[in-house]
Amino acid sequence: MRSATREALRSTRAVLADLGGAADLATGAEILAAGRAIAGAQQLLVLLADPTADAVGKKVLIDRVFAGRSEATRAVLTAVAGSRWSSSQDLLAGIEDAGVRTVAATADPGTPIEAELFAFETAVRSDAGLELALGTKLGSPDQKGQLVERLMAGKASAQTIQILSSLVQQPRGRRIGELVRDASRIVAEQSGKLVAIVTTAAPLSDGQAARVARGVAERYGRDITVNQVVDPAVVGGVRVQVGGDVIDGTVATRLADLRLQLAR
Repeated sequence: MRSATREALRSTRAVLADLGGAADLATGAEILAAGRAIAGAQQLLVLLADPTADAVGKKVLIDRVFAGRSEATRAVLTAVAGSRWSSSQDLLAGIEDAGVRTVAATADPGTPIEAELFAFETAVRSDAGLELALGTKLGSPDQKGQLVERLMAGKASAQTIQILSSLVQQPRGRRIGELVRDASRIVAEQSGKLVAIVTTAAPLSDGQAARVARGVAERYGRDITVNQVVDPAVVGGVRVQVGGDVIDGTVATRLADLRLQLAR
C-alpha cells in the first residue's frame, strides 16, 4: 500500500470515528452502494480521485449526486474525495473499507462476523456451481446480491449479509476468497483483532484451537480470531497465515523441502 493511500485511509477512518453512533447499518449500506455507483461512472470516479481538483467543488458534487443519502454518508464520501489516493482503484477500496467498517461497528458485541464470512467462503469453495454463479462477469450484480441474501437468510447476521451482498456486486477483479479475506481483515481491525487462517489435516479440538490462538496472539500482541481450514493434503502439522505472514509447520511442506534438498 502506497503512502498516499495509507494517509487517506487514516483520514477517512478518523471521520468515521468522529461520526460514532450517527453512522448506522443503513449508513454502511449507503456507503457501499455509493462505491458501486462511483465505480460505474468513470467520469465521476476520475474527478473524485483527481488530487488537483478543488475539494470544495468535490463536496458540492457529492452533495448533488448523493442528495438522497444521509448526512453521515455524504460526510464519509466527502472525506474520501478530499483525501489524496495513489490511484482511482485505491479510492474505491477506501470507500469499501469505510462501508465495511461502518457495517461491522453496528453489530452487537460477540456477533461472529469473521466466522460467518469464513463459513460463506468455505461453502462457496466447496460448490463449483455457486462459485461460478457469484464469480462470473456475465451475471447481474443485483442478482448476485440477491442470491447471497437468499443463501444467508437466517444463517448469518444482518451485518455479514450486507457485507457479502455488496462485495459480490462489486468484486473489483477479486475472486470470492480474496473478497472475503479482505473483508475479514477489515472487520477484525475494526474490533482490534487479527485473523489467523489455520490449516490442518484434521479438525482441531476446542483446546487445540485455543492454544494456537494464544500462541499467535503472543507473537503479534493482538487478539486473534482463528478460522480453521481442514486439508488432508497437509498430512500433519499446522499452517498458520496472518495477513501476508505464513508459519508453515505441515508435514507436506517438510517433505517437499526434504525432496528439494535431496535433489540438489
